[in-house]
Amino acid sequence: METSTPSLIERFNQWIAESVMIKLFSIGFLILILMLPASWIESLIRERQTRADDVVREVSDKWSGSQTLSGPVLVIPYTKIEKTKRIDNGKQLEDIIETSHKAYFLPEHFNAIGKVKPQVLHRGIFDVAVYESDISMDGQFESPDFTAWNIPDEQVHWNEAVLVNGISDLRGIDSDPVIESGTKKMIAEPSSNIGIHINQFVANPALDEAQPANIENIALSSGIVVPLGWKTRDDFMSHFKIRLSLKGSESLYFVPVGKSTQVNLSGPWPSPSFEGKLLPAERTIDDTTFSAMWKVLAFNRPFSQKWIDHEQSLGGSEFGVRLLIPADQYQKSIRTAKYDELIIILAFTALFLVEITSKIKIHPFQYILIGVALIVYYTLLLSLSEHVGYNIAYTISSIATTALVSMYASTFLKRRQISLLFTGLMIFFYVFIYVIIQAEDYSLLIGSVGLFLIIGLLMYFSRNIKWYSQQQTN
Repeated sequence: METSTPSLIERFNQWIAESVMIKLFSIGFLILILMLPASWIESLIRERQTRADDVVREVSDKWSGSQTLSGPVLVIPYTKIEKTKRIDNGKQLEDIIETSHKAYFLPEHFNAIGKVKPQVLHRGIFDVAVYESDISMDGQFESPDFTAWNIPDEQVHWNEAVLVNGISDLRGIDSDPVIESGTKKMIAEPSSNIGIHINQFVANPALDEAQPANIENIALSSGIVVPLGWKTRDDFMSHFKIRLSLKGSESLYFVPVGKSTQVNLSGPWPSPSFEGKLLPAERTIDDTTFSAMWKVLAFNRPFSQKWIDHEQSLGGSEFGVRLLIPADQYQKSIRTAKYDELIIILAFTALFLVEITSKIKIHPFQYILIGVALIVYYTLLLSLSEHVGYNIAYTISSIATTALVSMYASTFLKRRQISLLFTGLMIFFYVFIYVIIQAEDYSLLIGSVGLFLIIGLLMYFSRNIKWYSQQQTN
C-alpha cells in the first residue's frame, strides 16, 4: 500500500506544531501578553491603598488630626524707635520712626510627660488608630533680655506679653487647658494666628515602607494664647506648668523648645514607631505597652533661644511617636506582585521542560489558563489580606492556586510522578517568594542566591536535551 507524500503546506504545519524554537517563541509571546494584566494588579493594590488612606483622612477629619506641640513660647511686643536725619530747604531735620515688633523667647528647661490612650476606630474593613492623651508640660524661662537688640525696657510692652503653645489641630482639645505659674492660675484662649512657624512632620503615604517620611514646610498657626497680665519687668514669672487633654490621630510629635528638653511618652500600644529627627534616648516596648524618653539639647536643634518677628522657624528637630496598626498587607502585596513575572516564567519553563523531556504536547491555550490562574492569585491574595491579614491570606491563596494549577496540569501531564513534581515546584516557588517577602533586610541576598540555584537546577535537568536533534527527529 502506497503512502502519500505530505505536501509542502502539510510539512510546514507539522514543523510549526513540532518545532522547539516555535514553541519557545510562543511561550515567550504568551508571557509578554500575561504581563499586561500582571501590571494591572499593582494598580489595583495601589488603588486599595489609596482608599485606605482616604478612610484614615476621613476619620481623622472627624476625630482630630495628627498633633504637633510647639511651646511654651514667651511672646513680648515692643516698639523700636529709630531716628533719621534729612535735609529740607537747607535745614537739617530729624524724623522719628516707630515700628512695632514681637520678641520670642524659649524656655531654658522644658519637660513634658505624655500618657497616650490609643483606640482603634473602624470604617468598613479599614482600621484607624486614634488616641486620647494627658500631657503635662513644664517650662522654666530666664528673664527676657532685650539688650542684644538695643531695646530699653521703656519700649517693651510688658502688659501685652503672652505665653503661646502651638497645637496643630485645636479640635483635639478635650477640656480646658490648665496653665499655672506658682499659685497663680491663668486662662488660655484659642488662636488661629499665634505667629509661630514650624516644619511639620508628615508621614509618607508611599507604599514602599522602606522610604522615609517627608518634612513639609507649613505654618503652624493654631494654638492657645495665655495673657500674662504683667505691667513691668518686676512682674515677670519664670515657671509655667501646662496640662492638656488632647485627642489626635495616629501620631503625636513635640518640638524641643527648651535649651534642654526632656519628653516622656508612654501608652498601651504594642507597635509604636518613633519618628522625627531625633530618636529616643531610652525606649521600652513589650507585647502591650511602650514607653520612650527623649533628651535634647539646644546644640541638637537648628534654631536659637530668641528671635524677632519671623526671623526663624521652629522646625527641623521635631520628634514623637506614630501608632502603627500592623496592617501592612498593601506593602507586602505589592512586593509580592513584583514577582508575578518570575512565577509565570518559572512555571512555564517547568512545563516546557516536561513537554520536551516527556514527549507530552501542551497546547498554548493550556499555558494561557495556567498563566491566568497565576495572575488571579494576586487578586485573591489582596482581597483576603484585607480581612484576615497578609500571612494567612498568602497561605490560603498559595494553597488554592497550587491545587488548582496542579489538578489542571494533571489532566495533560498524565504520569503521576510528573504531576507530583510539578506540584512540588509550585509549592517551592511560593515558599521561596514568601521567605523573600518576610526577610526584608536579606531579601536581595536570599533572592539572588535562590535564583542562582534555580538557574543551576534548570541547567542540570536540561543538560541531556538535544535541542537540534530534537527538531530533526521530529
